Amino acid sequence: MAADQFAPRTLMKKNKKGLKLGGMGPEASNSPLAAKPDKRDSVVDTLQVGVEYQLQLNHEDFQVLHELGSGNGGTVSKVIFEQDRRQIVMARKVIHIEAKPAVRKQIIRELQIMYECHSPYIVSFYGAYKHDKDVIMCMEFMEPGSLDYIAKVMGSLDVQYLRVIADSVLKGLVYLYDTHKIMHRDIKPSNILMNSRGQIKLCDFGVSGELVNSIADTFVGTSTYMSPERIQGGKYTVKSDVWSFGLTLMELALGRFPFGGDADGSGDKRASSGPMGILDLLQSIVNEPAPKLDKDKYPAELSDFCDKCLAKDPEERLSPKELLDHPLIQLDLPVDVEQWAEDIINTAAAKKAAQNGQPPPPPRIRDHSQPTIPTVGSQRKQKA
Repeated sequence: MAADQFAPRTLMKKNKKGLKLGGMGPEASNSPLAAKPDKRDSVVDTLQVGVEYQLQLNHEDFQVLHELGSGNGGTVSKVIFEQDRRQIVMARKVIHIEAKPAVRKQIIRELQIMYECHSPYIVSFYGAYKHDKDVIMCMEFMEPGSLDYIAKVMGSLDVQYLRVIADSVLKGLVYLYDTHKIMHRDIKPSNILMNSRGQIKLCDFGVSGELVNSIADTFVGTSTYMSPERIQGGKYTVKSDVWSFGLTLMELALGRFPFGGDADGSGDKRASSGPMGILDLLQSIVNEPAPKLDKDKYPAELSDFCDKCLAKDPEERLSPKELLDHPLIQLDLPVDVEQWAEDIINTAAAKKAAQNGQPPPPPRIRDHSQPTIPTVGSQRKQKA
């Protein structure tokens, strides 16, 4: 990967609101990435990972169970893949490549990154194939799902769970940056997932790289977790991901988005629920002091961690690697993560049944019968 992946990026073209906070970065069009043709366009036609690792991903071998969500140009469904009398539950992302050139570049980058990724903190990638005019990616099915969904089911989270989340997310960011020389660029609750074993993993870093200056359609939704320097169109580094994660962790602790909430904290105040006008929200993020946790209600380690993440000056913000040494991460707070995941799944099922006027279903029992599928990255030699 090119060395300039470490270089600060800019969203100058997307500073439509004229927000000010210090100097502005260079025009995005001056970036060397803008002038270079993307040689990875051929990856879509040649990436036969399923064949190579004995998972021949044929479209007719999938049974769609239900849709999980949509965004960033694609739709994700829970599917069963059946081949050689073996059934595997997967998440299948169908991406329509005719949308626009920027989305195609996003797909190519996402494919290449996931093809090379092998980390317990990154959602596993099982392969990809083309069907008609779609690119289809097959990934690890994550249940109970995103932290956004978990927060809706469980409410605000206690510090022992936040510590687990922080440890996993930071290690995922360090892995992406140190091993692949990339930033995530879209950290938010909906892009951090939990599986049935309680493992926390990052997904959907497709907004990174080439798409960063081409997200006009999704800028509003994405920008709520952006750092002040990104919202302004200024230069940014991996510490921008740290700001986004600080907001995410604080939201999970409060049970609402940290900016724009009412004084009493009532109501659904997640950023994804559209709490305030987008212009007012962006102005708040850029111009108001960073939010803080009440030190009388929250542990000092958690409050200080969020403060370190939400330093308005990126030079004063700690990096993901530095944050791994923070006292919050070092707290001795044992958590049975599998039991935690099971509790979330059972609580969600009970709430759904109550909404439908039905009795609660029997508690789900842990099932480890699902075969472990080697991800593409696990079969590749480690970089020197």
